[in-house]
Amino acid sequence: MVAVAVPEVVAFDLAIAGQVFGHYDERERYRFEVCSLRAGVVPTTTAGFSVNASASLAALRRADTVIVPGFVTRDALPPALGSGLRAAARRGARMISICTGAFALANAGLLDGRPATTHWRDAEALAREFPAVEVRPDVLYVDDGQVLTSAGVAAGIDLCLHVVRSDHGAEAATRIARRMVVAPHRDGGQAQFIDRPITAGGQTELADTCGWVLDHLADELTVPAMARQAALSERTFRRRFAAEIGTTPLRWLNAQRIHQARRLLETTRLSIDEVAARSGLGSAANLRAHLARGAATTPTSYRRAFTDSGFSDSGSTDSGR
Repeated sequence: MVAVAVPEVVAFDLAIAGQVFGHYDERERYRFEVCSLRAGVVPTTTAGFSVNASASLAALRRADTVIVPGFVTRDALPPALGSGLRAAARRGARMISICTGAFALANAGLLDGRPATTHWRDAEALAREFPAVEVRPDVLYVDDGQVLTSAGVAAGIDLCLHVVRSDHGAEAATRIARRMVVAPHRDGGQAQFIDRPITAGGQTELADTCGWVLDHLADELTVPAMARQAALSERTFRRRFAAEIGTTPLRWLNAQRIHQARRLLETTRLSIDEVAARSGLGSAANLRAHLARGAATTPTSYRRAFTDSGFSDSGSTDSGR
């Protein structure tokens, strides 16, 4: 895994990739390095310090994943960088951008005909400069298979954790999120611009209600019940939830249930029916439908990918047979 530090790289964006992928853990199995146009010191947008790239663009030739963090000067992208990105993509490398790193992928032609996002402040410029790109200005990140893009700043954390979750499962992503002291899962379709993201205490005003919901995922939860728990009218609750969380209550609830189902598939010997029940998805058929739509897989195949158990996609306990 190689991150490209373009001159005037956004230090925070680069640090996100380093924090998520650079702390080597045998369970995650990532090897991370930073390259630039040439090995050596690279200026950042943060006054007072630079970063050191250990490799030149030649590192792109061996990368199975290429990450382009945000950068400031976009007017004249070095031709060597564009050709290096295109060559990596042709070779099958996974291409990821954080924030304005999307401009480098677009400049290289890698976003043509694809959905993509960037920082909400730069989305209009991306659409104007690269009309072949389907710009989605209001989401946290877009996973389009080989090419993944994130919105600005902290949304890069969400995308990188999504990559870990896809590669090594929900438990691995949660382990890294816990180390970084961030939320383990925010759905990519969640809004990137939230009116009131945190209170002075560093938590959303609805944090207690969200915590209560997470403790009762197996129950039959409704928006009115969630509003009562928050001591708000249903109308006020819906409006405040969208302002603070960036999505609707039911969409957030569904994402948490799917996340819980994946965790249970990875870490327990529960049957498929029981995983569905404990996560609040109701039935094995409903769980299968969600995994087919969101991950193009079945519960058994998902479990087999992240464990050595090889349980059957059945409703009985333990072995699933």
